[in-house]
Order: sequence, then structure tokens, then C-alpha cells
Amino acid sequence: MTTLPFKTDMNTKPEVIAFFDEPTNTFTYVVKDPGSNACAVVDSVMEIDYAAGRLSLNGADKVIDYIRNQNLELQWIIETHVHADHLSAAPYIQEQLGGKIGIGAEITTVQNTFGKIFNEGTEFCRDGSQFDHLFNDGDEYMVGEMRCHALHTPGHTPACMTHIMGDAGFVGDTLFMPDGGSARADFPGGDAKILYRSIQRILSLPDELRLFMCHDYMPNGRNVEYQTTVIQERENNIHVHQGVSETDFVAMREKRDATLGMPRLILPSLQVNMRAGHLPKADTNDVVYLKLPLNLL
Repeated sequence: MTTLPFKTDMNTKPEVIAFFDEPTNTFTYVVKDPGSNACAVVDSVMEIDYAAGRLSLNGADKVIDYIRNQNLELQWIIETHVHADHLSAAPYIQEQLGGKIGIGAEITTVQNTFGKIFNEGTEFCRDGSQFDHLFNDGDEYMVGEMRCHALHTPGHTPACMTHIMGDAGFVGDTLFMPDGGSARADFPGGDAKILYRSIQRILSLPDELRLFMCHDYMPNGRNVEYQTTVIQERENNIHVHQGVSETDFVAMREKRDATLGMPRLILPSLQVNMRAGHLPKADTNDVVYLKLPLNLL
């Protein structure tokens, strides 16, 4: 029996507004406390034209405009994990609206791993200090009057967290919609067996808990979707529905992962996101450069 380090409050029903970044198939969420004007942002996006080396913040501006137009108070900017498919806009949103940037405490493991891959010097801190708050399993925090909890759900990455805000859960890349299955587990620090166990923690949450996806790739040509429930995932998820054993899941996941190419934006994303969305220090000519390590991933 999977045990959870907190009790879920299904009576608190936050308003959740989704913003979709089509090039990276990523959802950013504004989550409003039903009892106040406080809100949180989950998994923001900064756009990059990789070929041109140009950044833009059009999607983040839409999120900021919405929060301002609704007269909301931004208290938290949550990263469910260090994303490998898009760059975070967290520092820009914080600069405009305030709030604390938070991520799972195992960010230090990710920083150590990718600090070596990108050959970062001693000036790159590997203690998570680029973030305002590091969440541990079961940590409680408040968005206005709404009690929220962080649940450690590694496997895709060591630092993955699922955030439970009232009757809403934000699963990051751990799960997709039922017809999309589960996250890959072949990145450095990933582990299919650990991923299976993390998913079981999510599936032990209350049946009607709303689950919000970080990505949707619209399998079989259907329209984009981002919301489901625990019971729908438990009964219908193509990779990990009830009755799928850990052994079978690991075999499926490892076989499938062996066929997948690296995400298009993994190299720029990791360099930025392990710094909480901040860019690396500019070179002596005041230009910021991103590295392209060869034959390492």
C-alpha cells in the first residue's frame, strides 16, 4: 500500500487556467486560491529560436497580462522539474510580478550531473541557491488560504515533484493523458523502476483529484487535452493502468526509451533551467553563449 505524507483537501477547488505553448507542447498554469486573490504559476515557458539564437517572452507576457487583468497576487512560481524541452521564464515573471521560485530539493543532484556535462566552473553553484525555495517530500506551503503540498515523484528526473493544490495535482512530465502514457526515464539520473513507484504514489491519491499535464502530444491526431483524474489514469493509462506490474512497466519503458531521440531543445533548456531560468554569465564581449557538448548525451 502506497502511503502519502499528507492528507489531500478535496473540498478546496482552485481555478486553473491553462496556457499552451504549441512549439514545445507545454502547458503553463495559473492556479488561483478560491478564497483569495492569491495565485501560483506552474511551469512557465520562455521561447527560443534555436537556429537564430533568439529568445522571446510572448507566452510569459500573456500569463503576466492575465494575472494583472484579474488583479491577482502571484505568490509562487513552481517548476515541477528541470525541463529538457523548454526554457523557463520564471525569473522574468518574478521580475514583473514577484513571487518565490520553487523546485524539488533534488535539483542539487541535477545540477551536479549537468554541471559536469557542461563543464561548468566553480562559479556555478550546485546547491540549488538559484531558487528561492527547495521542496522536500511532503512539504506544505500556502497559496493565499489554500494549503498545498509537494510530493516527490522522481524517475523522469531526480528532482521531479507533483504539486497538490486543493483538488488539483500538477504532475510535470511524470504522466501524460491516459492515451499518452508516461514519461521517458532515460535522461541522466532517470530510472524506470523509480518512475513506476512514483506513478503509484500519484495513483494512490483520491479518485476524483484533477490531474493537470505539463505536456500533450495529441496522439492519434486528437485535439489537445491537459486535464484528467486519478481514476481515469488508473483505469485507462496505456502504460501504467491498474494491473500493469513494475516488471512489465520497466521492460516497456526501457524498450520504448531506446527508440527515442533527444528532445530538440534539451541542451539549451538544461543550461538555463538548472539555473532557475537565468542565463549563463555573459562572456567578455557581453554576449551570452550556450554550450553544445558533443557526443555526451
